[in-house]
Formats: sequence, structure tokens, C-alpha cells
Amino acid sequence: MNTLIAISGLGVFCLIAEIFNLRKLLVPVAALGLLAILGLTISEFETPASFYNNMIVVNKFSVAFSSLFIILTIFLVALSGDFYKDHPTKISDFISIKIFLLAGSVAMVSFGNLSMFFLGIEVLSISLYILAASRRLDIKSNEAGMKYFLMGSFASGIILFGICLVYGATGYFDMAEIHDLSQGLGMPVWFPIGVALIVIGMLFKIAAAPFHFWAPDVYEGSPSMTTATMSTLAKVVAMATLYKLLNDLMPTLSPKVEILIVIISILSMTVGNIMALRQKNVKRMLAFSGISHAGFMVMALLSLSTAATTLLYYTAAYALAGIASFAVIIFITKDKDNEDISNFNGLGKTNPLLAAILTASLLSMAGIPIFSGFFAKFMLFANTIKAGHLIVVIAAVINSIISVGYYFKLILAMYTKEATSEKPAVPFVYTAVAVLAILLNIVIGIWPSLVTNLLS
Repeated sequence: MNTLIAISGLGVFCLIAEIFNLRKLLVPVAALGLLAILGLTISEFETPASFYNNMIVVNKFSVAFSSLFIILTIFLVALSGDFYKDHPTKISDFISIKIFLLAGSVAMVSFGNLSMFFLGIEVLSISLYILAASRRLDIKSNEAGMKYFLMGSFASGIILFGICLVYGATGYFDMAEIHDLSQGLGMPVWFPIGVALIVIGMLFKIAAAPFHFWAPDVYEGSPSMTTATMSTLAKVVAMATLYKLLNDLMPTLSPKVEILIVIISILSMTVGNIMALRQKNVKRMLAFSGISHAGFMVMALLSLSTAATTLLYYTAAYALAGIASFAVIIFITKDKDNEDISNFNGLGKTNPLLAAILTASLLSMAGIPIFSGFFAKFMLFANTIKAGHLIVVIAAVINSIISVGYYFKLILAMYTKEATSEKPAVPFVYTAVAVLAILLNIVIGIWPSLVTNLLS
């Protein structure tokens, strides 16, 4: 609860800073504030508690994921200083929206009541709608904002209807009460229907097939910083929340539910990877890559007992690789008319460090050792085989091989083609964020226990 209050307070400070013309201090103060909040959050790791009649629940799960979200937000805020430098009067708005988005994210993994869950998801969603459409004079940004608003509102409506049915079946919004009642016999038929609707709404949010169709257009049309936020922070928040909901509402999966999870997982991986092979736009390629990774994350739900640890490790590996890759992509494409792969031609010669970082992040996403992406997939596959779903693992291995094809399309452009522009001067912040993110990715790849022991 202290974390949520502190984040909200920092967001309000960022808005007030504009009044006193403190724009130059905004990014460093916000980053330092988030570091302090990270320390505050970690201090609550061993002291589980609940607040306001169980509306907010602080436990190891919520603290671990909240810490990951705060780290990702620090990276995104650091990049925002240079990205929004052409809009100095709006930088406080952009940074405060990202911090309020973080508040929604923390609420989504700390809720003990369905009303708090819905409040969190709406705070996060509304922040993303604004950021997606933030380039007022760009028709693509307007289109992305409108599409995301319509699809997001549709998904939120489905979730809300599901919550109503769960409440009608149990008489409670409190997750502990619902969990206890779901263990008994004789639950009304609309309880599983309500749970199914909530899960479908969350699958929209993580862009898992067949609920993925909005993602490529929204990722492409949104400003690159917003795409980075959606691809990393928003996706891992939604996935962690989906696990928490399923674990509380349906602690033992029925065979029919397991079959549906298998189908969604295989479909997401296959559709995402095959469509990514055809893309020339880097942001669209990473959108389909994200759909594929959503399929891998959904696979973790087949072994609910170990899913929390697996998801924490997988989402950390995926998000850190995503931050590193987007730090490079944002810099390379920020003054360009498009985000085509051709913009990266010869980057290995003009800027070897950025090319190496982008290569490392793509290799991590593909699941190549020594990066944490490899160990995340290995852990995921081992748990899924143990749960008795070998067919999903076979499909996942095939899809991992397919993914190498489109990741290497970008890598080959950097190292085998001639540069189309001169060597650009790279602002320090892009290099620092990219290097730090990929180093963290490698560190948790070499020492997975740093993450896996947190929830054990």
C-alpha cells in the first residue's frame, strides 16, 4: 500500500513541477524517486499484509512483480527525457502519465478485491490510450489511439461483465471469499461463465491469439516510446494479473480449460511467428514477436503450482531484452519517416555497440544461451513436460526455431549491408539504458536463482 501511495504522490509531483518550471529536473528526480520507491517496495518483501478490508494485498508475489514494473518504468522514464525534448511543455504530462500507469500496474498485481483489480486495469488502459494517440498531428498515431481505445474498451466491458457474473454467483468481490467458495460444490453455472469472460478480456490485453488483431497496427502507429511501454511493461503486467486471477478463481484447472490453454498457446506462438516473418517494419515485427511470446507465457499456466516463479523469470527476461532493443530502435528511427529494417543497414559498422546490444536482445528473445531468454524457455519447457503437455513443448521448440528467421533478418541487415547514413552521435541515455538492460538480462541468465528463489 505504501508503494501505491508513493507512486501516486510522485505522479502528482511531476504535474506540479510544470507549474514551477522544473522541467530540467523532472527526469532525474522522477528516476531517483522511483529508485526510492523500489527500495520501499523491497522492504515489504518479508512482511505480508492487507489494507482497506483486503482491497490491497501485499505478499511476495505482488512485491516481486511490482519491483520488476518499477525497474522497467525507471528505464522508460530515463528514455523519455531525450524522446520528448521537442515537446518541452508536455514532458511533465508524459512522465506523470507513465508513473500513473505504474500505479495501475501495481494495483493489478496487489489487488485482493475485484473492484480494485478493475480500477487498476482502467488506470493502466486509459494511460496507454492517451500515450498511443499523443501525436495529435500524426494520422497513424490518431488511428492507433482510436483502435486501441475501441479494442481496449471492448475488452474492459467483457471483463466487467465477467466480474458481475462472478459477483452474482458468489455475492462477493473479495478474492479470498471467492477462492473459498470456488472450492465447494454447487456453484451456479454463471460463475465459470464469468471467469471465462474475465480471462477472455485479459487475453485481449496481452494480445494472445485469436484476440491479437489490434496489436500490429497499434504498435506501428503509436510513438516508439509508447510501443516500448506496451511491449514491455503493459504486457508483463497483464500476464502477471491473468495468472493471479486464474490462481484465485480457478486454482485447479479442469481438462477442458487445459485444452483451451494449449490451443491459445500454440495458436499465439504460430500466428505471431509466421506473421513476423513477413514484416519489414521493425515495430510490426516486434508486435508479432510479442504475440508469440504471449503464447509462451500462457503456456506457463498449464502448471499453476510453479507458474508464478516461471512467469516472473520469463517476464523479466523478455521485458529487459525488450527495453534494450527499443532503446536502440527509438534512437535509430526517431528522425526517420518509418521504422523499416533498411534503417538499420550497416549499423554494425557505424555504431558497433548499439548493434551488439540489439543483436544480444534479439538473441535473448529467440532463446539463445547465455541470455536469460534461453533459461526462461528451458524452465518453461521443463515445467510443461512435467505437467504432461509434451505436444505444446514440441510446438514451442518449432516456433523458437522459426523466430530465429525474422530476428536474424534484422541482425543480417546490421552486419552484412552497407550503411545508408553517416555515424550518428548517440546521446548517453540511450547507450546507458540499453547497456544496463542487456547486462541485467545476462546476469539473471548466468544466475537464474537471483529471480527464481524470490517466490520459492
